[in-house]
Amino acid sequence: MTQFEKIYHPPGTAPGTLVSHEGADLDNVSIHLIDYNATEFIEEELSSAEECKPYLDKDNVTWIHLQGPIPAETIKHIGNMFELHPLSLEDVMNKGQRPKIEEYDDQLFAIMSMPIKIENTIVIEQVSIFIGRNYIISFHAGSTDPFDPLRHRLRKKRGRIRSLKADYLLYGIMDLIIDQGYPILESLGENIENIEESLLSSSVKQSTLGDIHHIRRQLLLLRRNLWPQREAVNNLLRGENELIAEGTSLYLRDCYDHTIQILDLIENYREMAASLIDIYISSTSYRLNEIMRVLTIIATIFIPLTFIVGLYGMNFSNPDSPWAMPELHWYYGYPMIWGVMIATFLGMVIYFKRKDWF
Repeated sequence: MTQFEKIYHPPGTAPGTLVSHEGADLDNVSIHLIDYNATEFIEEELSSAEECKPYLDKDNVTWIHLQGPIPAETIKHIGNMFELHPLSLEDVMNKGQRPKIEEYDDQLFAIMSMPIKIENTIVIEQVSIFIGRNYIISFHAGSTDPFDPLRHRLRKKRGRIRSLKADYLLYGIMDLIIDQGYPILESLGENIENIEESLLSSSVKQSTLGDIHHIRRQLLLLRRNLWPQREAVNNLLRGENELIAEGTSLYLRDCYDHTIQILDLIENYREMAASLIDIYISSTSYRLNEIMRVLTIIATIFIPLTFIVGLYGMNFSNPDSPWAMPELHWYYGYPMIWGVMIATFLGMVIYFKRKDWF
């Protein structure tokens, strides 16, 4: 089954402990900074977290995104710079967390699950987000940066995003993450339809059952990770945090609607995938019954033919015995037996046809 990568500390480790995991290297991490307001826009690639300090004293909205396996020292440094809670930093390091929203005095911390498809496998990647009054810090340990479409909107000044605060940027990030589920579910829906068509056709491959189980496991993985995401967005809507403006709450409701739609699709596809098993079993049983019926008809037709051949194969041809077979000495005995056998065969075929047995 496709699993998310769960990283955790050994039992008994002190809360808030940050330990670099395998592969964590600052050389493999990109730090992308965007600083903007309605009229200004700055975009830079930073080599270290220290370089973002000059932007903290400005009233602009600052978005710092860290992409890649982040070492513990970098996480600690950013946590000290922005006064981030150590338990939240631990959740950033330990991937595979349940989607959630946590409120602090002047910050919000969100964990979102983002599904992506690599070849024919669905992988769940974690996105961690801190939001303050005028900044957002996001972390994504995957190999591909998913936020280029959102940056393009910021560069081109499309929509209202440049004229609003950091809470609207949070909405844009969450909306992009949630909507990643639509193309994946569309692909799964196409796979389900293709399997259904193949099951209803005359040719059913042995690998079809494995394909059905693979789809069911992928849907289970999506449901397990995206169900709590709906709760997280709902908690953000119900909370009365001053970092979320009332106008932004209207847009967050749209995110909530999308989570419900995605979960509805998942449930529908799960039911369809479950019905595919029944169709597969029925199709297999029907094909087996068809094979057995053909074999039974063939065997039934040859039973009297075998009897005739066996009867005249006994060769009791003593001419002095009153119990000898006179047919063995007939001039047309051989073609007569063939005629009897052909007539028997045709008679049984016509009878089976009239009974609609084949």
